[in-house]
Amino acid sequence: MANQGAKKRKEENARHMARIRQVIIACNVIYVLVRMLFFHSTFTWKHWIGLIVTSLAYFIPYKQLDKMATPSYDDDGELLDGGFDMTTGGVCGYLHDIIYITCFVQVMSIISGKFWYTYLVIPAFGAYQSFGLIKGFLPGGSSEEPYEDEKTRKKREKMEKKASRPKFVKTRTR
Repeated sequence: MANQGAKKRKEENARHMARIRQVIIACNVIYVLVRMLFFHSTFTWKHWIGLIVTSLAYFIPYKQLDKMATPSYDDDGELLDGGFDMTTGGVCGYLHDIIYITCFVQVMSIISGKFWYTYLVIPAFGAYQSFGLIKGFLPGGSSEEPYEDEKTRKKREKMEKKASRPKFVKTRTR
């Protein structure tokens, strides 16, 4: 059975995207029902803007994930690739994080508007990652070896020597 892995990945990606879609819809329904029906007297134009911002924060990463999960076919319609593996880290993981942070912010903003400050985690993490990347390009950045004192050096050498020794396994013979 050719392309069995691609077929399996295609099905996994379809289930994964459906699950993310359900989470997004559930968060929006909770927000709209609770905020507009129960707290309708405090619903202002700021809340409309918040709903638009969270909708965009859902839409952009979801569309990117959907593009990544889309399988590719050849000219004959045969499945070539099942799409990107959604369980990997990197950009895919960051897009998932944005969606989950948006879910948290949207639902918790029903309780207090101060939960909107949680969105600052996203640019703060981006700055942290960028700083690590930029630091690697600077002279004297990450290329230097950390200072190792005599005690630590001897301990490391002892562990390396111990690890390089052959291992013997005792077995019982009958």
